[in-house]
Amino acid sequence: MIVFYILGIRAYTLIIWVASFFNEKAKDWIVGRKNVWKSLPDVTNREVYWFHCASLGEFDQGLPVMNHLKEEKPNAFILVTFFSPSGYNHFHKRKNPVDFACYLPTDSRQNAIRFVKHFNPKVAFFVKYEFWKFHVDAIKQNGTKLYSISTNLRSNQHFFKWYGGFFRAILMQFDFFFVQNKTTEELLKSIKINQVLFTGDTRFDRVVENKDQLVVDQRLASFVGESNSVFIAGSTWKEDILLLKELIGSNRFEKYIIAPHNVDEKHVTELTSQLQCDFIRYSDQQADLKSTNVIVVDTIGLLASAYSFGHVAYVGGGFSGSLHNILEPAVFGLPVVFGPKFSRFPEATAFINAGIGFSVKDQSELNTTLDKLTNNRQMISSKSIAFVEANQGATVKILNQSL
Repeated sequence: MIVFYILGIRAYTLIIWVASFFNEKAKDWIVGRKNVWKSLPDVTNREVYWFHCASLGEFDQGLPVMNHLKEEKPNAFILVTFFSPSGYNHFHKRKNPVDFACYLPTDSRQNAIRFVKHFNPKVAFFVKYEFWKFHVDAIKQNGTKLYSISTNLRSNQHFFKWYGGFFRAILMQFDFFFVQNKTTEELLKSIKINQVLFTGDTRFDRVVENKDQLVVDQRLASFVGESNSVFIAGSTWKEDILLLKELIGSNRFEKYIIAPHNVDEKHVTELTSQLQCDFIRYSDQQADLKSTNVIVVDTIGLLASAYSFGHVAYVGGGFSGSLHNILEPAVFGLPVVFGPKFSRFPEATAFINAGIGFSVKDQSELNTTLDKLTNNRQMISSKSIAFVEANQGATVKILNQSL
């Protein structure tokens, strides 16, 4: 099986290399890894704590742990590695205690040993679902403690199949799993991994922390003014706008704030071309904010501020199976609407069961849901805030057990 694993890694790298000639993210993936070895800092006599994150969402899950760790150990060296360019290129837009960040070297025995030997981490935290064979081997051979935090696994993954022995062996090397739901706890115990603690999702801590530290964006504040009904469409893709285009700009809400997931010019233009109304772009500093009731936030880092002005939120990604963070609007008391493909996101099911999240698949369901929210918004808002606050605490549980 290890031969197939190595061949799979090489094949994936080759595909990304070919794609790099015409895709910027793929190019970043290749170039970033080539440059890793040139930029490694000297960490002699430093106590290194390593956090590995697939992308920006996983970084947000690890960030509360990083922040609390830095508070408890001010001299700790926080190392962060990313698998994807989306994480590496944008993590710095979050306030963070990271001392050094880079791409995770491609998973080979030589790369892993070289990387782990250089940093000699005291503890390694892998976030959510990242399990790389050779890096895990090198970490354990180095005597480093290895934890998985905010772990989220599903029964259809190869770890739980009859042929999954090779992959189960990777999981068994972890010292402990801090899981975000009971399903993951049960799945791990079903394969005889008992070093498991149900702590919940660290993103609840993250969004509360973010809310408490929020600096309100004055341009958005000026746009919203005294409006009493503001609709926020956050982290949206083209499929989301196709659903929302009849709503956006209508009289149902006084103001609309649209925040595309990808804010490069190509994607923003593609998204806005679907709109059937006038709008202004946030980046157009000369535009008259009173000339329209729709603003498109074409820059990173303002989504939390946007949600703070909202009354109802729609979170994108639910038509592709890559639902974005629904906790971000919920912490501000917003009812959250999203698309139908959310099975990989247990928080979405929890939101629906709690009566604060609503999945829609078409225009008819969207209209029905919005009618329901209009009539019960205050009650849902209170339940939403209470739900987020009740699920805090994962960060403290993780650090108490791991340090």
